[in-house]
Order: sequence, then structure tokens, then C-alpha cells
Amino acid sequence: MSEIKKAVICVDDDPMILQVLGFQLEKLIDSSDTMIELYTNPLKALTDIKEFTFDEIEIVFLIVDYQMPEISGAKFIRSLKQSHKNIPCIMLSGQANPNQVRALEQEGYLEIFLQKPWEESQIQDLINKFINEPSHEN
Repeated sequence: MSEIKKAVICVDDDPMILQVLGFQLEKLIDSSDTMIELYTNPLKALTDIKEFTFDEIEIVFLIVDYQMPEISGAKFIRSLKQSHKNIPCIMLSGQANPNQVRALEQEGYLEIFLQKPWEESQIQDLINKFINEPSHEN
């Protein structure tokens, strides 16, 4: 039996970005109760998120790229929020459509936008906001 109760999900079509995110997150997150899941396929991520929530694993936050081949980050977030409105979403992109980002923020679907390249301190800030001080109410 696993003690895993929480998950952090990262979705980006670039495996190198995921590798860096995974490395940074692993240094900052207690792996005894929180798993870090990395996806290059956003549709697989959506399916697994449903399974995680069914298994009562809390998605602490989700980091998603804006520009992906299968589905844009904006469409991904909108799809996710239809059934999981309380999952905090962070968009990480170097090529995001500013109008789409603004619309997501106005709809209350996007908590934070991070520009690529990002600083590791920004990842630490996410950990502090959503894990160390879990006071988000969406």
C-alpha cells in the first residue's frame, strides 16, 4: 500500500522541459507522500488525472505548456476545469497567446503564468504557495 496522497502534474510536449521540471520538483517535494507525474501527451494526462482523483489523490497543482501538438494549454485547462475546477493550473510557456492567457485568468482557470525560461526560485514559490501553505480556494 502506498502512502502517496498528492500529485504534481507537468504537461509539456518537450521532454527536455519535463526533465528539468522533474529535477527541480524532486529537489523540493517530499516524495514520501507526493508523486511527480510528467506527461508529453496531454490527453493521457487528462485521463490519468481522472484516475488519480478517483483514487483520492489530490492534484496539488498542474503545470502545462501553452503550445502542444495535440491540444493547446488553454484548451487543456478548460477541459480539465470542466470536471476538476479546484485543481490549480500554472501555464509555462515561451509562446503563449496573451489574449488566451488573459481570458483564462479572467475566467478563474489560471492561477499563475510563468514565462520560459523560468527560474528555479519560481518553482520554489509554487511549492510554497500550493504545498507548504495550502490555502488555495478555487
